[in-house]
Amino acid sequence: MVKKKEKHEETRKEIEKEEDMEETVEKPEKEIKEEKVEEKPKEKKIKKGFVKKAEEGLAEWVPKTELGKEVVKGKYKSLNDLLGEGGIILEPEIVDYLVPNLKEELIYVGGTPGKGGGIRRTPTRMTARMHKSGRRFKLTAVVVVGNEDGVVGIGKATSNEHRVAIEKATDQAKLNVINVRRGCGSWECNCGGSHSIPFRTEGKVGSVKVRLSPTPTGVGIVADDETKKILRLAGIKDVWTKTFGLTSTRINLAFAIFEALKNLSTTKGGI
Repeated sequence: MVKKKEKHEETRKEIEKEEDMEETVEKPEKEIKEEKVEEKPKEKKIKKGFVKKAEEGLAEWVPKTELGKEVVKGKYKSLNDLLGEGGIILEPEIVDYLVPNLKEELIYVGGTPGKGGGIRRTPTRMTARMHKSGRRFKLTAVVVVGNEDGVVGIGKATSNEHRVAIEKATDQAKLNVINVRRGCGSWECNCGGSHSIPFRTEGKVGSVKVRLSPTPTGVGIVADDETKKILRLAGIKDVWTKTFGLTSTRINLAFAIFEALKNLSTTKGGI
């Protein structure tokens, strides 16, 4: 019996030694885990800092006009509210702030002689004038902006470089944005939706005259490619177009379409 007790005591001592060894092994592992846990939030803080710097870089606009300051303060929640009160936009950043999903399209207004006597269209129109040192060239660009939901604008600008002319035309288009009145004025459809225009309208610039007529659903935009760009950005899906005059002058054609869309907001009697 005495021998059995001694054996039990020896086994207990061995078990206690093993537990002590396990504790000594587990302690450094726990310390390592705690150090890892402390390091993780540091990495996250660094990432958040980078995100904040990126956001600050995107929001560098400082308004210079009173209207811009009112927009930043939140007085106007949408572009419709601003245009409804007759506000004059003098900063293109105002439109970017109120309409973040604004899209841009370049109207091909230039042309060079093509094969067989045709014209190969170019994004910008080049004009030249004679000087003592030789010919000096200028480039003109026309850009259309819109959100495909009733907001559209058009702008024209001239510069000595393609990129500068396009950028200036884009800013000018944002300053000329309007709300397009949409509806369903076709007696064949009469659905009451906003896929077309409410009534026939016309616009004239130079020798170019454009007539827009409402159509039933599913007809699409019956026009040339450059006219489709403007009407698509305005949010019109179905319309008939008819043009008169020298439509090869694309600048006059684009501005005549814009004039026709602007006339949708004016009716007889000034209503």
